[in-house]
Amino acid sequence: MEKEAKITVHPSFEIGEISPRLFSTFLEPIGTMVNGTMYNPKHPTADEQGFRKDVIEALKSTDMPAIRLPGGNFVSAWDWKDSIGPKEQRKVHLDPAWYQYITNEVGHDEYLQWAEKVEAEPMYTINLGTGGIRDAMDIVEYTNHEGGSWWSDLRKKNGHEKPYGVKVWYLGNEMDGPWQIGSWDKDPRGYGVLANETSKVMKWIDPTIETAVCASSAIFMDHYPEWEETVLEQCYDSVDYLSMHHYHSAPPGDIKALLGGSLYYEEFIDTEAALCDVIAAKRRSPKKMMLSFDEYGAMIRPNAELHPGYGVYNMTRAHYRFDPDRKYVLHDPDQMPDRKHPGGDMLQMLAMVSIQMAFLRHADRVKIACMTGGLGALCSSDHDHVWRSASYYALSQLMEYAKGTSMQTSVECETYDMPGYAIDDTSQYRGKENVPYVDSASAWDRENGRLNLFVLNRNEESEYSLTVDVRGFEGYRFVKQFEMYTDDLEASSSFDNPSLVLPKEKEDILFADGRLTTSLKPLSWNVLCFEKEEE
Repeated sequence: MEKEAKITVHPSFEIGEISPRLFSTFLEPIGTMVNGTMYNPKHPTADEQGFRKDVIEALKSTDMPAIRLPGGNFVSAWDWKDSIGPKEQRKVHLDPAWYQYITNEVGHDEYLQWAEKVEAEPMYTINLGTGGIRDAMDIVEYTNHEGGSWWSDLRKKNGHEKPYGVKVWYLGNEMDGPWQIGSWDKDPRGYGVLANETSKVMKWIDPTIETAVCASSAIFMDHYPEWEETVLEQCYDSVDYLSMHHYHSAPPGDIKALLGGSLYYEEFIDTEAALCDVIAAKRRSPKKMMLSFDEYGAMIRPNAELHPGYGVYNMTRAHYRFDPDRKYVLHDPDQMPDRKHPGGDMLQMLAMVSIQMAFLRHADRVKIACMTGGLGALCSSDHDHVWRSASYYALSQLMEYAKGTSMQTSVECETYDMPGYAIDDTSQYRGKENVPYVDSASAWDRENGRLNLFVLNRNEESEYSLTVDVRGFEGYRFVKQFEMYTDDLEASSSFDNPSLVLPKEKEDILFADGRLTTSLKPLSWNVLCFEKEEE
């Protein structure tokens, strides 16, 4: 028997303005992501700098707003000054974060010039592990100052006459993590003071920039959220964003846990927003700190052996083990391995959009979000080709239709309970009750008279008869419903077969007197579009 669900959206209940940066991506030179996907001078499409033009053109065809680069853990040992100027004079370094050689063929200028080519705003992470205030001053001067100083004139000499104009700067990466080179795990006050002084002087060099300070790297850290409370007490007045990361894991076969993971993101957001507001109150500050969720993802991971008594988070022990057999790797851009992720295209896409809808529901505080696999979602690739997966279509739809103001969506539907589970010592989740099978968010582009509703059916077995009540939006008419669905959850697109899961316009939809009646297939992604009729 078909089940029923109802969604109500009303113009009186706004959440906040949606930032275009909410659908940004993240780039770090791990494996062949840079040396292979981004850069391969031997590729048939390589341009004069060695960048793959097939990747560039594929990304240019999207509306990707911004990209956070060049990392990631890698930046905490990276000296950007060794990556500029003539390539034959650049230094090759070891990257202890990922046990790889960094040749610096792709350096500071190349990262920013590649962002120009794909027409996305670069958001830059600086080294506050082994780097410090002097390096931060120099990189902003080199990157953003008009000219007349040594560093800005060196940029011109290196071939970029105009300033790059980078606006968002991240003050290190995951600086609380014991895995981080130069970690501030044991000294949050010290990191907060450094972040304050660094942000202050960076803004003295370029007062137009914004800075983001690191929060705890995971909700599982045993010092969360006290660590960032201490940090913010030192630097609240000088920074603009709290930088947050989370990777949600679910065991194989547990689709409900995978697609219910967005609840843990919302819990994280609510906690950090409240913490920021407490610091603002303590400092008598009128500023409301915004959030940057600049690394996130969802994945299927098999359960690992647990070690009772180790505590909630065992990453410290893991990163104080030193493997004498581990070797450094030089990644050859001409030797890209095939990548196959478990779960097929559809589950990856559904997990992604469930998180992005959570960000939309918190658009008043979350102003930046960088999907870690976002480049692959927008442009799947192998050694030779590029193509589009299911994630490309869903992410492109969010970029196109999630504009304006995020609106509250009231959902009435069947629910399920999600038992707590532990993937390993580092990823342990409390159970959740009354998780709605139908997940939703909405965006009202008031200026252009458009209302768009995003709907995910988390149910693996049941179709829902859906009623949508938009009577409060007087004069709006229903335009179309996009539906993405497949019977084969293991299907993965490829260059030879890129059209396994495509959005299709749904038919047989009733709309009258501000009420719409449609249906939601099991494990489907849906976009419902309304427009105001011309008067």
